[in-house]
Amino acid sequence: MPVESGSNVAARQAKQKRKSHSLSIRRTNSTEQDRSGLQRDMLEGQDSKLPLSVRSNLLDLFSQIEREFENLYIENLELRREIETLNDRLAAEGQALEGADLAKGALKTKASHSTSQLSQKLKTTYKASTSKIVSSFKATTSRAVCQLLREYVGHRDGIWDLSATRTQPVVLGTASADHTAMLWSIETGKCLLRYLGHQGSVNSIKFHPTEQMALTASGDQTAHIWRYMVQLPTPQPVADVTQTPCEDDGDFSDKDEADGEAEGPNDCPTVRVATTTLRSHQGVVIAGDWLVGGKQVVTASWDRAANLYDVETSELVHSLTGHDQELTHCCTHPTQRLVVTSSRDTTFRLWDFRDPSIHSVNVFQGHTDTVTSAVFTVGDNVVSGSDDRTVKVWDLKNMRSPIATIRTDSAVNRISVSVNQKIIALPHDNRQVRLFDMSGVRLARLPRSNRQGHRRMVCCSAWCEDNASCNLFTCGFDRQAIGWNINIPALLQEK
Repeated sequence: MPVESGSNVAARQAKQKRKSHSLSIRRTNSTEQDRSGLQRDMLEGQDSKLPLSVRSNLLDLFSQIEREFENLYIENLELRREIETLNDRLAAEGQALEGADLAKGALKTKASHSTSQLSQKLKTTYKASTSKIVSSFKATTSRAVCQLLREYVGHRDGIWDLSATRTQPVVLGTASADHTAMLWSIETGKCLLRYLGHQGSVNSIKFHPTEQMALTASGDQTAHIWRYMVQLPTPQPVADVTQTPCEDDGDFSDKDEADGEAEGPNDCPTVRVATTTLRSHQGVVIAGDWLVGGKQVVTASWDRAANLYDVETSELVHSLTGHDQELTHCCTHPTQRLVVTSSRDTTFRLWDFRDPSIHSVNVFQGHTDTVTSAVFTVGDNVVSGSDDRTVKVWDLKNMRSPIATIRTDSAVNRISVSVNQKIIALPHDNRQVRLFDMSGVRLARLPRSNRQGHRRMVCCSAWCEDNASCNLFTCGFDRQAIGWNINIPALLQEK
């Protein structure tokens, strides 16, 4: 009895497949024509504002799309059958590979030489990637530790700004939308003094570099300079708070969103009259700061100008104009007569007053949305934050482009930079606070849960490295300021 050769059998099978394929296409087309006629009949009986011709064209287009998908599906089935046939033939010849063995890099004894090479490549890649993962875990063994030490509660509205004094006694100052500024004992969380001189929201507070004087900026279109005298209470033992490793980014529930009315401190001494009132602005004064030496101050306003004042005479020395929209922040260099102003016009400007006879200005356009703040570091850097969800680090010697860019998932508010460790603290609209180094590497995120952390937008951060316990402070629209102890291992800072 004659026996068909393997090639004849394969040819006959391919011919049968092509025949069945063409039959299925014809069957599909005829079915499609019937369905299309039925749909047109249904269209005539349906109410629609579209003309019948437009509806008919739409039906034709959708029918063509459906036919294309059906053809692709049929071809997919044919390819799957061919793959199965090839696998069966390979298995019969002893050259098939088990999937699990391939993943492990092992080969069957009768595998071909080319398959052996492929397996070896897979093994090498697997080992390399695994070693990288293991090494990254080893490098992050020493994690940053962030401990919430104190909460400062007493304001009746959101807190816009905060800062710590640069001289002894070291106290914390907060500026709130409730028209007050408060001074707090860092160690006990007790209110030491309340300033009531403003008629509008207090948007900023900064302390004199050497004297017990504060500068506050307000929505009443003024900035006030006022003196304070405080006596620190006896420190109380800090509650046993477990040190919490700074967490990775994550989402949290909003069950803690509803907070009650905060009771203001009734026994807190008050100051009602400013030593000096600065009145030259025609709009909300959003920020202020002391120039090096403390003899002059600069204020930023929604009237699109920043004003430079003489503290002793309260006279306007310079009006810094040029921004196209409202200013959002101003900051002075700690050792040089330099000022940086930021604005809603997506720019920040560097003003140079080192030469008394002339002041120069440089405009920087590195952001695509409101620049919420720009601050100096002790060295030659400026760090800017924006509503475009980025923070950029600039070199004063070459500010054509940033030397580092930090991209985040939320708008960034008033940032601060640690003097000693050069760590940038980023307060966000989404209630998070993240820490980065100057090269843009993320070091940590402050823990936030239903039990601790901010429950509203975080407006500002401020470092205070003269205090032994709390070295970072944050405030937000949940009416509280929080004192943190941040411990960043040297290993993480060097990475």
